[in-house]
Amino acid sequence: MVEEASRTLPTELGVVKIADEVVSIIAGLAATEIEGVASMSGGIGGGIAEVLGRRNFSKGVKVEVGTEDAKVEIFIVVEYGVRIPDVAWDIQESVKNAVENMTGLKVAYVNVHVQGVHFPKTEEELEESEEEAEVVETEETKE
Repeated sequence: MVEEASRTLPTELGVVKIADEVVSIIAGLAATEIEGVASMSGGIGGGIAEVLGRRNFSKGVKVEVGTEDAKVEIFIVVEYGVRIPDVAWDIQESVKNAVENMTGLKVAYVNVHVQGVHFPKTEEELEESEEEAEVVETEETKE
């Protein structure tokens, strides 16, 4: 892990400290804006945070922030039918630009790890989920 002192950016007026979590959030939001990204792939911790109602914007992102640079690892699930190299390239460009513009850090690399493919629901599955929602609504109105 990078020490706190090594993540400081000296300026004329003092020191600016940028937490790894800040860079993670910036990178995660930049990646999710790319067309073809179904979701970010997080570990068990990300799933627990969502169950508890907390939205984890840094889910699926791992960063190392140095004194002048940042190294980013992105873990994603892509939509079925997209061209994966194009999506990965767009993510790399978007994350690099967002992190550099917002933090002033130079991005050493952005590695994209595709960990799954999201398949769209079939029409049958969509109808079944709509029917289940209607049943739940009628049961709630009865109470």
